[in-house]
Amino acid sequence: MNDLETLRGALLPDEPTQDVVDRSRHRLQNRMLGGRRKRVLPLAIGTGLAAAAAAVAAVVTTVPGPPAPPPPPQAVVPVDPGRQVLLAAATAAERAQVGTGKYWHTTTKVGKATWEYWTTTDGQEWYRDENNHRKIMLLPQARPIRINGDDDVTLSTILALPPDPAALRNWLSEGLTRHGTPAHELDIAVLEGLIDLVSTVPAPPAVRAAAFRAVAEDPGVTGLPDGKGVRLPGGGRLVVDPATGQVDSSSVFLDRDGKPATNGNGDTFAVSGEWTDDLPK
Repeated sequence: MNDLETLRGALLPDEPTQDVVDRSRHRLQNRMLGGRRKRVLPLAIGTGLAAAAAAVAAVVTTVPGPPAPPPPPQAVVPVDPGRQVLLAAATAAERAQVGTGKYWHTTTKVGKATWEYWTTTDGQEWYRDENNHRKIMLLPQARPIRINGDDDVTLSTILALPPDPAALRNWLSEGLTRHGTPAHELDIAVLEGLIDLVSTVPAPPAVRAAAFRAVAEDPGVTGLPDGKGVRLPGGGRLVVDPATGQVDSSSVFLDRDGKPATNGNGDTFAVSGEWTDDLPK
C-alpha cells in the first residue's frame, strides 16, 4: 500500500453491511410512496369538491319556484229559477200516478167570477157559474176536450200523444196550421197548447212532463220574482208546485199578440184541472 491508498482508507468509512443497505432501501421506498400519496391527495379532494358542487347545483335546480297564478274564474251562466221550477215539476209529473176519475173537472177564475166544467170521457158536460147561483147544469150538447180550441181532439188522442218536448211542439204546430193559425201567431199558439196540456187537459204523466220541459225551453219564458213559476210572453203567468207537478194557476187565454186576455177590470184568467168521481150537489 502506498501513501495514497493509506490516505483514502483513512478518509473513507468502511463499506456498509447488508443490513444497513436493506434498511436504507426500505426508507427510500417509503419516502417515494409517501410523496406519491401527497401528489394524489389534492386530486382526490378536488374530485370530492366537484361532486359536492354538482350535488348543490342539482338541489338548487330542483327547488320549485313560486306557484303559478290560479286560472281566471270561468263565467257561470245563471240558470233561470223559473225554468228550474218547470223542470222540477216535469220530474214530479213523471213520477205521479195516472189520474183517474169519472169526470175531468176544470175551474176558471177571473176577478171575482168562477166557472167550472165537469166532462166525461165521451164529452158529456156539466157546468156551473155565478150567473145560475152556483147550481150545476147539464149542457144539452156533448163537447169534446179541447187543446187550444182544437175540437178534433179526443181523450184517446191525448193519451196517445208523444212524451217528447220536440214531438209535442210539432204535433201542436201541425194541428194549428191545419186549423188556419197564421204563421206569425204560431209560436204563441203552440205555447198556449203546451200550457193546456199541463193545466186544462187530462194528459198522462209522461206527456205532462214533456209539456213542462217544452215550456221551459221557450225563449220567451222567464222566472217570476217570487220563484213560484214563470212569466209567459206578453205577461201571462204559469204558477206551478214543483213538488207535485200540479199547476196552481195559469193564464192560458191569450190574444193574438200573446198577451193574456183580461176582463173589463183588467183581471187575467186562471185555469186548473183535475180528475174527480163526484159531481157537486
